[in-house]
Amino acid sequence: MAAASWSFGFIVFVIGLALAFDFTNGLHDAANSVATVVSTRVLSPRQAVIWAAFFNFVAFLIFGTSVAETIGVGLIDIRVVDPLVIFGGLMGAVIWNILTWYWGLPSSSSHSLIGGYLGAAVAKAGWGVIIVKGWIKVISFIFIAPILGLVLGNLIMILTTWLVRNKPLKTINYWSRRLQLLSAALYSLGHGGNDAQKTMGIIAGLVFTSGHMKTFHIPLWIVLSAHTAIALGTLSGGWRIVKTMGQKIVRLRPIDGFCAETASAISIFTATHLGIPVSTTHVITGAVTGVGVARSASSVKWQVTLRIVWAWIFTIPMAAVIAALFYKFSLLFMG
Repeated sequence: MAAASWSFGFIVFVIGLALAFDFTNGLHDAANSVATVVSTRVLSPRQAVIWAAFFNFVAFLIFGTSVAETIGVGLIDIRVVDPLVIFGGLMGAVIWNILTWYWGLPSSSSHSLIGGYLGAAVAKAGWGVIIVKGWIKVISFIFIAPILGLVLGNLIMILTTWLVRNKPLKTINYWSRRLQLLSAALYSLGHGGNDAQKTMGIIAGLVFTSGHMKTFHIPLWIVLSAHTAIALGTLSGGWRIVKTMGQKIVRLRPIDGFCAETASAISIFTATHLGIPVSTTHVITGAVTGVGVARSASSVKWQVTLRIVWAWIFTIPMAAVIAALFYKFSLLFMG
């Protein structure tokens, strides 16, 4: 279909769907932002989601749009993308997000979106639409992100434990609780800065390919709407996954939560600066595991961790398959 044949109403509908995905991203990944600070009882669940949502939103003041540009024009040949491809991709991402939320699995919303976009685009034009250079970064960080989180979490935990080795437990807990407010804010800032940009890239690609924008760029209205949607999703919470992240992998103390969130924030800030759409879920899971290993390898519930890893492995292909089916069905429906 030519760009001019797409109705304005359909474009608005797909933008709404993209923001709905962004909302489910906040809903799904709220657990990553608040699980440690809730599980260590530094903040109540209500206080924690408000804290996280605020920093999700204000992240646009700090980070640019390099991740959005990677998603928009760095993974799939934008010349073959149309609003129906984006619609199919978003449906694949939203459905996989809802399924994994229901199952209590901290899968990656980022990879759900990327997988959905891939599946719908390939369903339309074949494997030649893939921009290999962009995918090398994405695939590499599926492995690098959790390992980086694990290593940093482990090192920060060892260093912090050594620094407070002679301090009374009461003093350690007092300062850890206050420092965890800072680390949780930094993590939520990084989450908003990286994840909201993925939706920005999809919406900008939609507006550009439908002929409503002459050159690909990320206007302010897209930035603000994406950050608002993810912040509202975070406010809604994701308590099934909070339980998995906060207690099932390893039981966290305030000092553990501070180390895990600090390690995650450093990792996500670095990836966002490089324009890489990293999975914040992968990073925080790796960091929590690294903190647990620093205490004792036996304190980590490896069976739960393995279950999470399987969810990671299946996310891109499953979201891609769902998106491809939705694209084909929508194509038939629209004639």
